[in-house]
Amino acid sequence: MAADTRNRMIATTTRLVQERGLHGVSLSDILKESGAPRGSLYFHFPGGKSELVLAAMRSGADEATRVLRECLDNAANPGEGVRLFFQAAANEMVESGYAFGCPVAPVILDAPGIDSKLATACQAAFEEWMALYRDALMAAGLVPERATSLSRMIVASLEGVLIMARSERDSACITQVGNEMSALIATAARS
Repeated sequence: MAADTRNRMIATTTRLVQERGLHGVSLSDILKESGAPRGSLYFHFPGGKSELVLAAMRSGADEATRVLRECLDNAANPGEGVRLFFQAAANEMVESGYAFGCPVAPVILDAPGIDSKLATACQAAFEEWMALYRDALMAAGLVPERATSLSRMIVASLEGVLIMARSERDSACITQVGNEMSALIATAARS
């Protein structure tokens, strides 16, 4: 039961922070939407909101990592894996009613202190995603420098297009950018 309450609080926080940003979510919002009693907050998260947000951000980042890894592992080549991941993001955007977003971006955009656990966790998530892309690109024959540069471009493209899709309330741009990234990777792999 306690684990269920903790998990509900994390899932609710992940969703609310993606929808509203770090500062757009209060503890009262989280408790109300998760159905958790107030006393359970400090029982599960003695550090309060920052500890809960950290757990939620890590949970969301872990889920994104799992899906990314699955897309890359199940694809015939890295370009196809990237296209599949962008398509998964497009599908999630539609299913969420255009509330979906990166689990990291709303946290880092609300400027946690550069030395905070939140900032460190955000940086680690981006580094992990870039490493997954880089490793897949290197396995396809790209030199480390090119693979590193393309991995950063893929992550930056996805982050930007998620914002655009929410603004336009249309996921087609995510699919379009995913297709372009896939074509770019195919060209890079041939050269």
